[in-house]
Amino acid sequence: MTQKVRVRFAPSPTGYLHLGGARTALFNWLFARHNNGAFILRIEDTDLERNEEINVGTIISSLKWLGLEWDEGPEVGGAFGPYRQQERLQIYWEYAAQLLQIGAAYYCYCSEEELEAKRKLAIHTKGVTGYDGKCRHLTNDQKLAFESEGRKPTIRFEIPVLSQTESGSGKIVVNDLIREEVEFSPEVLPDFVIIRSDGVAAYNFAVVIDDYLMKITHVIRGEDHLSNTPKQILLYQALGFDLPQFAHLPMILGPDGARFSKRHGATSVEAYQELGYLPEAMINYLALRGWSPPELDKEICSMEELTKDFSLERVVKSPAIFNLEKLNWMNGHYIRNTDLIRLTKLAIPYLKKKGCVTCCGDFEWLTTVVDLVASHLNCLSEITGQVDFIFNPKVILEDEAKEVLKGEKAANVLDCFSKMLDRMDELVPEKIAEMIKAVGKETGSKGKELFMPIRAKLTGKIHGPELPKIIAVLGKEVCLKRIKKEE
Repeated sequence: MTQKVRVRFAPSPTGYLHLGGARTALFNWLFARHNNGAFILRIEDTDLERNEEINVGTIISSLKWLGLEWDEGPEVGGAFGPYRQQERLQIYWEYAAQLLQIGAAYYCYCSEEELEAKRKLAIHTKGVTGYDGKCRHLTNDQKLAFESEGRKPTIRFEIPVLSQTESGSGKIVVNDLIREEVEFSPEVLPDFVIIRSDGVAAYNFAVVIDDYLMKITHVIRGEDHLSNTPKQILLYQALGFDLPQFAHLPMILGPDGARFSKRHGATSVEAYQELGYLPEAMINYLALRGWSPPELDKEICSMEELTKDFSLERVVKSPAIFNLEKLNWMNGHYIRNTDLIRLTKLAIPYLKKKGCVTCCGDFEWLTTVVDLVASHLNCLSEITGQVDFIFNPKVILEDEAKEVLKGEKAANVLDCFSKMLDRMDELVPEKIAEMIKAVGKETGSKGKELFMPIRAKLTGKIHGPELPKIIAVLGKEVCLKRIKKEE
């Protein structure tokens, strides 16, 4: 019987949910859903100095915003909890005791100062910087002497000799589903800490215990964790655990080829949510950072399509590049194709923040405002700059608009337009367009000399949304007032 696929996303609450982490969560989620498996959320909060509880809430809310609901984990529960490492410390101690009992681990009494001094000396002499195994074979008397000094030991895992490696080749082999076979030499791995002196489990130890007990079948994570994998494989083998399958995803880099960071722009899911990017656009964009659909030229993919098509075989080895222009294009596509009522509700907070609206009494009119500029938006936060001319009673003329209004036909066009608009009973874009044509015929004007003076007077700009729609949104009274006002 085939084992049910179980994957996990295990962020550390040392900060917000980075886009790279969100991509990892997404790939795990898609893999689970494609294989009718389970997606588990686990909070790895053993870094006591850097963890902040507020970040747990931010990570959870960001995942929910993206639509990546989990089958087991915080707020949901499950048969293999608890799902926060701080609540699992006793479990780690039990397995550390097993390693101590079989001689695969030992107590280390070296202080941080001593280890740092050795590290600096090794760098200076160009020697090996890893732990030198000083405490590997301490006698009971030596241990008691250190403890009498008040030293609190760590527990270190002892790297086995070459003949003890499972492969028999003298190498630790990572059979990676993306990178295929990757070999590591055990002799370059120092004995590493599995339980710190404060009693808290170290990352490489806790993650092995958790993945085993939670029956994780596939560990899908970023390439930056590849160097941890040989240590974890040795722990799996020492404890007699079956190995999961590993898959290490390509890194996300900035346009300059450096690791994607704040100097390239916003890096958190929360920041893009606040800027007014749509979750479906973010999902679509992140899915294509390191993975490609069967139709290679396809760029717009729904969550349903991604779930149907996703496989690790289509994940590439080479780094993915973050391209803000591509994200903006994709988000613009989703904005243009989003239900207008939903889009208006999403836009209202930005309009309120800028003081454009104080309440949403005339929601139907607001939908016409949003519809007017939706095709010009990369993200919803841009809407206030696009519609300021509607809510600002004073039209501020740009330099180009001032020049247009100096044109020889401008005054005549505006006068004729004002008179015809005043006679209209129903302001709908189609009839307004016909009226503007009539103005052109009456004044002998066409093209820019017809449209630009009207647009400049009404908006202060010479480019923007469709002019008939602008007039319909502003209404007759406002339009006539702006046309007749002397600048």
